[in-house]
Amino acid sequence: HLFVHRPSWEGGQYEGDDTTRFETLKLAMELGVDYVDIELKVANNFMSFISGDKPEKCKIIVSSHNYECTPSCEEIANLVARIQAVGADIVKVATTAKDIVDVSRMFQVMVHCQVPMIGLVMGERGLMSRVLAPKFGGYLTFGILSATKTSASGQPTVEELLDIYNIRRIGPDTKVLGLIANPVKQSKSPILHNKCLQSVGYNAVYLPLLGDNLASFLETYSSPDFSGFSCSLPFKVDAVQCCDEHDPVAKSIGAINTIIRRPDGKLVGYNTDYIGAISAIEDGIGGSGSKDAAISPLAGRLIVVVGAGGAGKAIAYGAKKKGARVVVANRTYGKI
Repeated sequence: HLFVHRPSWEGGQYEGDDTTRFETLKLAMELGVDYVDIELKVANNFMSFISGDKPEKCKIIVSSHNYECTPSCEEIANLVARIQAVGADIVKVATTAKDIVDVSRMFQVMVHCQVPMIGLVMGERGLMSRVLAPKFGGYLTFGILSATKTSASGQPTVEELLDIYNIRRIGPDTKVLGLIANPVKQSKSPILHNKCLQSVGYNAVYLPLLGDNLASFLETYSSPDFSGFSCSLPFKVDAVQCCDEHDPVAKSIGAINTIIRRPDGKLVGYNTDYIGAISAIEDGIGGSGSKDAAISPLAGRLIVVVGAGGAGKAIAYGAKKKGARVVVANRTYGKI
């Protein structure tokens, strides 16, 4: 059990005095909780208050919360040292992600930390820090009991951590896959892909990755363990410039929805959108009823594609390849 009695000045709800709060924390320790959490700002005062009178089984987490940003690696490391110096059993640093690349700085500090550390990055862009905590040496992570009961921004539910991300199986050798998009919260891809990964016993986890700049993301997370990504709106066209090599189909379409990182670090782009979309359209208009299986039911038909983004380009390519007459309607003529 972990007992937290967070004051309002550190993002909690307690408005009273510290002495009363310290007494409550000490009582929780005496009643047998496994951990108590105290803020760095008052940690020295709390340590003096308990005067070393701490049950052997109880560990003290000393925490710092930054609700504005994620500082540099050097600043986080210095903060960790300050927390260690007050006698913490476990260090906790929570920051806020303005960009998904911010999480990498927390990972760098965690993986080199010589003491037990909880390192979390708040916000939807920081989800990766919570799910991948076991991979980068995090002492523990947090999940909420219900999606309707928010505790910290970007915090997944316990059910999601256990059933979707299979967090108990994540370790240092786990490969990281994911869907990079903006927005990404609505995607069901993590549910589908993680179930598939689990069914074949592949040691990987597939994450929703809320990104702002694809090139920056791929450059920051360049480790071989970040081995593949799906790309969706608005990054499918940008992905062409980010990849070192392209599948011929992806090159013809001018958009990519799948990126694989080879062992040599090279990024290879593919496009599978057209296969899925065209197959579904063929099935919908009776593809199986064709007398000649080699002739698509789209052959000779007029297909109107609304939009010239990555998905639109893929569908137009696939329809044309099947013999359809294709018209693309788009707000900006130059993008067609």
